[in-house]
Amino acid sequence: MKRAALASSLALLLGASPVFAQEISDDVVKIGILNDQSGVYADFGGKNSVEAARMAVEDFGGTVLGKRIEIVSADHQNKADIAANIARQWYDLEQVDTIMDLTTSSVGLAVQALSAEKKKITINTGAATAELTGKQCTPYGFHWAYDTHALAVGTGGQLVKEGGDSWFFITADYAFGHSLEQQTGDLVKASGGKVVGAARHPLGTSDFSSFLLQAQSSGAKIVGLANAGADTANAIKQAAEFGIVEGGQRLAGLLVTLAEVHGLGLDTAQGLVLTEGFYWKRTPDTEKFSKRFFDRTNAMPNMVHAGTYSAVLQYLKAVDQTKTDGTEAVAKALHEMPVNDIFAENGKVGVNGRMFHDMYLMQVKKPGESDVPWDYYTVLATVPADQAFAKPEESGCPLVK
Repeated sequence: MKRAALASSLALLLGASPVFAQEISDDVVKIGILNDQSGVYADFGGKNSVEAARMAVEDFGGTVLGKRIEIVSADHQNKADIAANIARQWYDLEQVDTIMDLTTSSVGLAVQALSAEKKKITINTGAATAELTGKQCTPYGFHWAYDTHALAVGTGGQLVKEGGDSWFFITADYAFGHSLEQQTGDLVKASGGKVVGAARHPLGTSDFSSFLLQAQSSGAKIVGLANAGADTANAIKQAAEFGIVEGGQRLAGLLVTLAEVHGLGLDTAQGLVLTEGFYWKRTPDTEKFSKRFFDRTNAMPNMVHAGTYSAVLQYLKAVDQTKTDGTEAVAKALHEMPVNDIFAENGKVGVNGRMFHDMYLMQVKKPGESDVPWDYYTVLATVPADQAFAKPEESGCPLVK
């Protein structure tokens, strides 16, 4: 009897072994939010992305597998070398498990490459370039909220359908701007339109006069702004001073979010057509989440903020499912698990790390059409996930055989 009891106890102990196999490094799951908190993209993601990450931790329950979850953050100042140095310090000295947001494509590419060397997971929610899941994809890199392909398909595709068949681009002179200009231009030409010219400006420039004069003299029907954040806002403001729209041309904000529209005001931004992956008034659930976010930040979330919330929440779900924060296991789970939250419905992650979800074509309302504060968009159309994003086998990712 004693032997039987001992054998039974041993079996129970061995059967319970997965509980003891739970592995959380350093007894804490540490998530880094690395973005621009003081420059041209401070409102685009910035400190409000950090707050969105904290909301995700709270909504998950504050712990995972009985261990504490910690959010750390830093300002990369839109410089890839600074971002890489911060990421290296986080990994080597501070035991950060994953880094997210990564606004600015040059930053996103640099940190994703470093993270691949370190075998760490990155989830880009702020960077735009499709190269993150294209030629520069990695086994541990994920792209969550949007990319240049989706922006080109959404905004560019709609305007060409409406007769905007000649384009001039004003482009931020780095990886993101180049990618957005190329992908939108390719789509315009494939649809029977033409690109008549482009002017490239430094990140964070304050004077767009020479670029706008070139666009004006080009005679293009559409002036495509292949930039973001304060650069886009300044270009739109100065375009009004030059009478671009009054002269018969149309502005296309290829990466405009709710944060920039709020800063511009409806008088200036009205009529803009843009593409976002999230709008706070779209469903009762998005509205409920957004009002909670507003109570903490005094702003409604854009797709970067909501995307960061989703990415943190999904990462924690993957840790919980795999019973570890080990990179290989968590990355595998992230590739396999569906995404269902306030940001994405039935989202799926491709083998190249691209999270596929619907995008939304919006038009900025006229002042008289807005019913409540932050009620800025009319949703013109849903761009289905399989149309918005390039299929993995078409992306050029070397992971795809």
